[in-house]
Amino acid sequence: MRGRVALVTGGSGGIGAALCERLAAAGVRVAVHYAANRPEVDAPVFQADLREPEAPDALIDAVEAELGPVDILAANAGLSRPAPYEDVAAAMFDESRAVNLRAPFLLARRVLPGMRERGYGRILFTSSVAALTGGIIGPHYAASKAGLHGLTHFLASRAAADGVTVNAIAPALIEDTAMLPGDPDELATRVPVQRLGRPEEVADLMVAILGNGYVTNQVISIDGGMHPG
Repeated sequence: MRGRVALVTGGSGGIGAALCERLAAAGVRVAVHYAANRPEVDAPVFQADLREPEAPDALIDAVEAELGPVDILAANAGLSRPAPYEDVAAAMFDESRAVNLRAPFLLARRVLPGMRERGYGRILFTSSVAALTGGIIGPHYAASKAGLHGLTHFLASRAAADGVTVNAIAPALIEDTAMLPGDPDELATRVPVQRLGRPEEVADLMVAILGNGYVTNQVISIDGGMHPG
């Protein structure tokens, strides 16, 4: 992957920040996206509110104007707002879907033609164990993340012959992220390995997936044994 251009959405903290560090160490030219909290990093940074339907195309425009065509897309940005199903109104459901599902699709739709033309591309969606089990955040979150699995399978089967891989990774209960839906100590008791995952553990697996041209059309869990694959 050395010398390739990667866009990591949600790259300002947690899993995204760890992934940016790993990719940069591998010689990748990383574009770091953030929504609200600008990160202090030694890399080009780009702001975009992925709730807005025009934001994905504008983000790709900005990245490619500065760094060149995107070879690696890690659609990692996510929105997590815990709520019981009774309290999930249409606006909350739509906002979750916009960030967690629509934006990854629009980003992928934009970069796929160039990847296929160049004969190389890597797309990785950050899903969640909630897409497999329902989780504890809420139906809006679980449904939006489950949609990424269908998107992965649809795109992967159509792009594989052109040298483009499309996969999803499904983490669960990762420390030092804004996505934890409760007290870390209590949540750790729900994990078979009896601890939360670390962002760098997820990032290591993400880099392995992105670096492997024979892995595609897969949803790969990293959840401490919560969901048997």
